[in-house]
Amino acid sequence: MNEPESTRVRWILIGWIFVLSAVGYLDRVNIGIAGGSIMHDFHFDKVQFGWIQTFFVGAYALFQAPAGRLADRVGPRRILALAVIWWGIFTSLITVVPVFTAAFVVIIAIRFGLGVGEAVMYPAANKIVAAWIPSRERGLANGLIFAGVGFGAGITPPLIAYIMSRYGWHASFWFSSFIGLVAGGIWYAIGRDTPREHPWVNTSEAQLIEAGLPAPETVPKAHLSWAEILSNKDVVVVTLSYFTYGYAAFIFFGWFFIYLNQVRGVDLKKSALLSMLPFIAMAVGSSAGGWLSDVITKAYGKRSGRSLLAAGAIGLSAILIALGTRIADTNTAVVYLAGGAGALYLSQSSFWSVSADIGKKSAGSVSGVMNMGAQTGSAITATLTPYIGAHFGWNASFLVAAALCACGAVAWLFVNPIESQSEVRI
Repeated sequence: MNEPESTRVRWILIGWIFVLSAVGYLDRVNIGIAGGSIMHDFHFDKVQFGWIQTFFVGAYALFQAPAGRLADRVGPRRILALAVIWWGIFTSLITVVPVFTAAFVVIIAIRFGLGVGEAVMYPAANKIVAAWIPSRERGLANGLIFAGVGFGAGITPPLIAYIMSRYGWHASFWFSSFIGLVAGGIWYAIGRDTPREHPWVNTSEAQLIEAGLPAPETVPKAHLSWAEILSNKDVVVVTLSYFTYGYAAFIFFGWFFIYLNQVRGVDLKKSALLSMLPFIAMAVGSSAGGWLSDVITKAYGKRSGRSLLAAGAIGLSAILIALGTRIADTNTAVVYLAGGAGALYLSQSSFWSVSADIGKKSAGSVSGVMNMGAQTGSAITATLTPYIGAHFGWNASFLVAAALCACGAVAWLFVNPIESQSEVRI
């Protein structure tokens, strides 16, 4: 009797996490597109608007590690569903703030709350990857998850600009909120913490997944302590590299549309179209990088497929971003800058695959610590970028990001995922 064909439920879940990833970035990038209207209505300047973004990213960074621990303890299904519903609520709250003296403080508090909820997204997703995805498929799985970042951020500029032009910026936030609530409900219905809990998974798929996970004797029975996580060399180095990654990436998420519209003098419609290019490049780079990481890992080992690929990709990003600042023609400059964003995202799956391998049962906590590094970089970018732009020119803002990327590329040369994979206690 023939064995039944293996189900592929793991890829259905990864596909829906791609959707949640896109929704998360829709909820955070929409304020960048609506920024001009919000600043006009509330009489904010660019520095004040930068602080609003900083508090969002600050909360997002601060709660990464606690969110990862929650995912480890409570389980990614419930905590991620709750988080997405939280996003929906906090996304819509900005629309009911009246124009009054304390509006600046109230909006900061709302964006801080949104950052707290969104902090759950990727540590919980990495917990799903650690439980559901065999090691040989993790590059592609993480690549697809983070392709949602580029997809969500890419469709946001024209979508939000379209809604704003017809119904105002308030309606764009209501739309984002509604999408989040629906996506969270669907995730709770189809998601499970482990393959054995899912009614759609047959025995063949469960065995395939379990055969590709770390051997039981290499997985700690208890969750790793914070001291064990923070004392691991590879965790520290990857976190430092992810800091530089986050700094560079947030320029595109937080300031690129405003840079095109107000610094390069591109009109609203064309800015919305041109600002899609870095995010399309991110989506392509993330998927291609994940696939390439698995292919190289299979052929040459994790040192090449994870560490060296990441080092080369981030180094290429530094070069392209730096070149983009030297080009006067806006269209050509955008192509180089978008190429830099895409190259940056070629390395994305390496970060999350290595953190899942290191963390094993504590993948949520380890990836939360790592992502806290990226979001700390993002928080600094949110405020520092307009400051550098105002005092030294916007080219200098991008050159700082390029220099940090170069440092992040070098850091990956000191990461050995083979050693991390073999350690029982970290």
